[in-house]
Amino acid sequence: MRHSIFALLSCLFGAMGSCGAVDFTSITPQEFQKVIADTTVQVVDARTADEFAEGHIARAVNVDVLQPDFAEKAVANLDAKRTVAVYCRSGRRSKKAAQILVQKGFRVVELDNGFIGWTEAKLPIIEQ
Repeated sequence: MRHSIFALLSCLFGAMGSCGAVDFTSITPQEFQKVIADTTVQVVDARTADEFAEGHIARAVNVDVLQPDFAEKAVANLDAKRTVAVYCRSGRRSKKAAQILVQKGFRVVELDNGFIGWTEAKLPIIEQ
């Protein structure tokens, strides 16, 4: 998977600061839909507030990974004992968010290809 290659390259070039495994699973929109059907799974939209306001997946909470306090907000608002399902627009930011969440002790699944993939699969969204 792409995130495993990124983690390995980051480790080799020192970008992560340590070489601990960063384990999360990137899944298809259909698999993501099945995972979040379990209401104990926490759904995180890692996009900006403006993107979130345009439409999002049901039950998602918005925690913008581009904000410097992403990790602090995530730790304060999420239960580390419950799985986190994270997504963004295309999958790039959610992979970054997933890495951060895993480092903070969360179990994470990530929507590969993000909200774009979700909408292309014609899965339900909440429009504001």
